[in-house]
Amino acid sequence: MSRIATIGMFDGVHRGHQFLLRELTTKARECGLKSMVVTFFNHPRNTLSGQSEQLLTTREERKALLESCGVDKVVMLEFADIHRQTACEFMRFLNERYDVEVLMMGYDHRFGCDCLTSFDDYVSAGNAAGVEVLLLKEASSSTLPDDKDDATDMPLPISSSLIRKALKNGCIEAANNMLGREYSLFGKVVHGKGLGTRLGFPTANISISDPDKLLPKEGVYAVQTEVSGIVYKAVMNIGTNPTVQDREEPRTFIEVHIIGFDGNLYNQLLRVEILRRLRDEQRFESLEALKRQIETDIHMVQTDTAVE
Repeated sequence: MSRIATIGMFDGVHRGHQFLLRELTTKARECGLKSMVVTFFNHPRNTLSGQSEQLLTTREERKALLESCGVDKVVMLEFADIHRQTACEFMRFLNERYDVEVLMMGYDHRFGCDCLTSFDDYVSAGNAAGVEVLLLKEASSSTLPDDKDDATDMPLPISSSLIRKALKNGCIEAANNMLGREYSLFGKVVHGKGLGTRLGFPTANISISDPDKLLPKEGVYAVQTEVSGIVYKAVMNIGTNPTVQDREEPRTFIEVHIIGFDGNLYNQLLRVEILRRLRDEQRFESLEALKRQIETDIHMVQTDTAVE
């Protein structure tokens, strides 16, 4: 069946992306076409600059989020395989390989090695490739759902780069607002130093599954996680454990104390949703002082009605 498609990295599948995908699926129904998203395994900047880009979502997360938006098909391509194609050649490829008859472009989207600059240029290139090119309107405060108290303070248009900046600055609530959900980390529980257990607060030490996944600013966070179908409040620390760190070779650890959980999670996969930032990571003069602060952190999360 013929398809209508849109193209993009869609890192984070944030609220701006969600608006565009609603426009795509609506247009697909109106035209009697199947909807399709074309995205890439790796960020195009990896190919163009040779540098690895930290991302908001892994490939698996991105694909699942795109599918959850109701599109009929998600196609992931290797950007290195197509980046030397002109806009016309790429649209002809989509037409011949995936039966794409209509392409919806974002207001600021560009593709093709011929570096077309105007929307009319893309329309002409599409006509030559047998593809009708339509322009997606820009998401604005009137088109995004206002389901957050501080939505009016959110920068518009939303972008993946703005969300990355918010996370790097520790502004987790602003990032979550732009995403439309809680930012999450996913990985395997591995053995750590055992310090949390010695202090009376056992932690799950998470090894992130994708090295390109962006970590928020170092610090202590209120989070939640699901184990065996039960959602638990938890406290997460991202940092180097400055009170007991190896000064010659400091490493970044992700440690999660799951409040009320008593069990063994080693080698299991764990997803942690980050709700808000509690404080900076800091060095304490003694383990006893560290223990008192951990007790305070746990009490804050337990009594915070916003952490549910």
